[in-house]
Amino acid sequence: MIHPARPDDVRRRLALRLYPAPPDEPPARSDFDLNPDMRPSPAPSLVDAAVLVPLIDRVADIGVLFTRRADGLPDHAGQVSFPGGRVQARDLDPLAAALRETEEEVGIGAAQVRVVGFLDRYETRTGFSILPVIGYVDAGFRLDVDTREVAEVFEVPLSFLMDPAHHERHSAIYQGKRRYYYAMPYGGHYIWGATAGMLKSLYDTLYGS
Repeated sequence: MIHPARPDDVRRRLALRLYPAPPDEPPARSDFDLNPDMRPSPAPSLVDAAVLVPLIDRVADIGVLFTRRADGLPDHAGQVSFPGGRVQARDLDPLAAALRETEEEVGIGAAQVRVVGFLDRYETRTGFSILPVIGYVDAGFRLDVDTREVAEVFEVPLSFLMDPAHHERHSAIYQGKRRYYYAMPYGGHYIWGATAGMLKSLYDTLYGS
């Protein structure tokens, strides 16, 4: 069953429950939430990164924009992700990095994004500390996709992603051990791993006690 949340209720929860500024604390969510035995010790130094979770605010529903990474990339080829990447020396802060990467990847400029808040930082198994930036994108946006990095851009209703019935737990054997991860398949797209983990974090932030 689709989560019954109405767009006006989602807007209210976003305004009330997100961090108004990037949290200073270490990552509170991670790939290790479902795999605590796989956490390395001692903890490695993490590389700062940021992504934009682009919300398309429509009357009937709010959409979430995703990219599918180009198949020829050396890392995470073909995977579904949010626009974003590592924080560079030229970036003022992680927010600037998320907005810069979004414009470079899909052509949506900072002037078209209204940032509404931030989620807990998310630690990946590959050593990144990702800041998820939540922002509304003007509904009249036009894409200018960098096909060297992005194979496809698609939209998923937020109501689908915020339905806990769609928060599946999948697993695979990695380095001889079974690894668990969240997955939210939608319309032929396989949303999984850190991207699905950040969506689960958004759900817990908006609808948790």
